[in-house]
Amino acid sequence: MASEKVETVMAGNYMEMENESAGNSSKSSKSGRTLSRLFWHGGSVYDAWFSCASNQVAQVLLTLPYSFSQLGMLSGIVFQLFYGLMGSWTAYLISVLYVEYRTRKEREKVDFRNHVIQWFEVLDGLLGKHWRNAGLFFNCTFLLFGSVIQLIACASNIYYINDNLDKRTWTYIFGACCAMTAFIPSFHNYRIWSFLGLIMTTYTGWYLTIGSIVHGQVEGVTHSGPSKMVLYFTGATNILYTFGGHAVTVEIMHAMWKPQKFKLIYLIATLYVLTLTLPSAIAVYWAFGDMLLNHSNAFALLPRNGFRDLAVILMLIHQFITFGFACTPLYFVWEKFIGVHEVKSIVKRALARLPVVVPIWFLAIIFPFFGPINSTVGSLLVSFTVYIIPALAHMLTFASPSARENAVERPPSFLGGWAGLYSMNIFVVGWVLVVGFGFGGWASMVNFIHQIDTFGLFTKCYQCPPHK
Repeated sequence: MASEKVETVMAGNYMEMENESAGNSSKSSKSGRTLSRLFWHGGSVYDAWFSCASNQVAQVLLTLPYSFSQLGMLSGIVFQLFYGLMGSWTAYLISVLYVEYRTRKEREKVDFRNHVIQWFEVLDGLLGKHWRNAGLFFNCTFLLFGSVIQLIACASNIYYINDNLDKRTWTYIFGACCAMTAFIPSFHNYRIWSFLGLIMTTYTGWYLTIGSIVHGQVEGVTHSGPSKMVLYFTGATNILYTFGGHAVTVEIMHAMWKPQKFKLIYLIATLYVLTLTLPSAIAVYWAFGDMLLNHSNAFALLPRNGFRDLAVILMLIHQFITFGFACTPLYFVWEKFIGVHEVKSIVKRALARLPVVVPIWFLAIIFPFFGPINSTVGSLLVSFTVYIIPALAHMLTFASPSARENAVERPPSFLGGWAGLYSMNIFVVGWVLVVGFGFGGWASMVNFIHQIDTFGLFTKCYQCPPHK
């Protein structure tokens, strides 16, 4: 009964907003409003699925073959399946904590119609200010570098179509373009972008697969991975990063009309994403083998033709979308900090958001290491943001018998109740802390420092072939 009541309350706010809008509009604007809802105002289960599936892989689709060259074929496949399931589990935990937090607040008559709930606020409401501060630090830092990675990827990809400009110059150009995401108000408004984004990654994933098979194996191809422990754990943490894209889960849920229906959305999205990541990584690694160790972007090895150029263009557009996904929560935090979050003017909020893009731009120019930076972010930030903190927070939130008794969302019966759930969470924390953060942090930092020693900071054109 409690769950049903929560659903009514949650859906009620959104429906009330729609009804107020409808009551104040004339018949002449009905068609325009319908068109706006179709492309602009999303909040259904399908919108959430498109957002999760589209956002989960962007540029990382191009670096997974590189990870396979570090891990070897078998380990690459196993880690993708393993971290895909683990990521889906912690996304489920985040969704449970969100519903628990929002239910408690709405019982206190708190109105969220002009306020977007974020992960650090969930932690604050359930566990206090220290957890809020930890969540705020890790989440914002991860999303900051997630945005940096998308910007680096834009420059890396466009170079394979037009090498008249170096990658650093392209970073300047795309930084200005990506700043335009400040004008997209919230995740409600990514409906058409999420749909198109998924089409783009689907095309690119299957282009990599089919293009590699048609190309065939290069002469003398070797598959020596795993050859070094440093490379092995670097590759593993890139996959950890791949399936750690649920740092925006709370914002996506808040954009839903019925957030409690989110439970299995991330898992279903992950299963679809695996149909793109596994075949493409396997095929590219099969075709090019150890050559990928020096080419972290799969586009670098495939021959240039119309299919590849189309894939590059689609990924550029998709990276613009993913930049918006990663940066929008940062926009919300900044808006709340300067006190403009509830301002209704889109233009005023957009102008207030622009300073957020400046440090992203700057960091992308300092560390243009496409590929290695993914593993570093994965081990040091993703490990805590979307694996360790959600699992610990869930265990502490429901530590008392009364909290478990009054929980809005109870554990699935097939897990063995609360005991099974706690066992899963303890395993996640232990594994990610030791393998992801420990070994992964060591390996990715060694590799990252090697990139700095080899290419230097502010390098003008990372991994660019010499001009003839």
